Amino acid sequence: MTHSPASQQYREKQAGDLQTGDFVYLPGDGPAEEIASVEVQNDDYGVAALLLVTTYDAGTVRIAVGSSVPVGDGVPSGPRGEAAGGEPASGEAASGEAAGGEAAGGEAAGGDLGSSTPTDLGPGAEPEPAVVVPPRPADPPAFTGPTAEDLALIPEPNGTPEAVVRAAVADHKGKNGVQVLAERLAKGINTKSGSCLRDLSDLAFDLCIVLRDPDHSLEVADLLNVLPFDGNLDRWASIERALALSSFICREAGQSERAAVYEKLLRAPESQEADPFKALVNARVRQRSLNEPNLYDKEIFRAMDNGNRDAEREWRFLRLEALMFLRAHGGSKTIAEDELGRRIANELEAVRA
Repeated sequence: MTHSPASQQYREKQAGDLQTGDFVYLPGDGPAEEIASVEVQNDDYGVAALLLVTTYDAGTVRIAVGSSVPVGDGVPSGPRGEAAGGEPASGEAASGEAAGGEAAGGEAAGGDLGSSTPTDLGPGAEPEPAVVVPPRPADPPAFTGPTAEDLALIPEPNGTPEAVVRAAVADHKGKNGVQVLAERLAKGINTKSGSCLRDLSDLAFDLCIVLRDPDHSLEVADLLNVLPFDGNLDRWASIERALALSSFICREAGQSERAAVYEKLLRAPESQEADPFKALVNARVRQRSLNEPNLYDKEIFRAMDNGNRDAEREWRFLRLEALMFLRAHGGSKTIAEDELGRRIANELEAVRA
């Protein structure tokens, strides 16, 4: 964007921070214009990509989300179409045409520079923007995780993590899948290792889904459930799986209060983004993924058509995990909680057959 630094005082601001009431310098040499509305447009992946900024006088301008734009200090730089020093700006004609073919009315801002009321509106008239965008929150979202009383519902492990794993598989002699995982974990559990966390979540799922041992499965999952979100999404994926499974086990056992604790832990990272604009974008992307989940329909039908029972079972296992996550997250706008329960029951029967 071009402007005249000699006659206009401005500062840079991230486009994503713009909000109604800000004064932005549009392309050309005109004065700062007051923003009437800001509309966020997403790309095809659901990520904010473009801002449509509408001002009271000069129409709408498109700005990329990552751009920096020159803004005023919260007051107009002069009458619409004049620079701060009272001289007609070089962009006056363009600004007037954009506003409707006339230069904006009003007198020069002589004393009351604190007023930001547009001068092209009649007395007492209120602007009516086409899109109303609420102001950005002043503070980041509050943490909505479980309280200490909630966490007390998760029992302490009976011994070391390695002892919990050995006890969990003690009743399943001859089951090679869980025995191999247990032997690997019994050598030492490192919660900083992504592969170790994955083995723990796999063991919990095998105990519950394959061997129908939800009690020992929950004991193993609780080794993961109490670990906090540290920003590492690879490690968090294993913890997230364990939390969704634990919620399912407790719901099936009638332990709704304990299940609610796991569900709070599952959603806690969502409220930890400090930047309000990024939090808004993340929330939209997350809601879109909940409304349009990948349930591996194509992969399952392809395996069925090929008569590949093992591949079909693996894909159904992944679908079961996705459904459990959706249920622990409270469902979505496209799949109700009752429907999720029905689908989970169907997938359980299919993978256990």
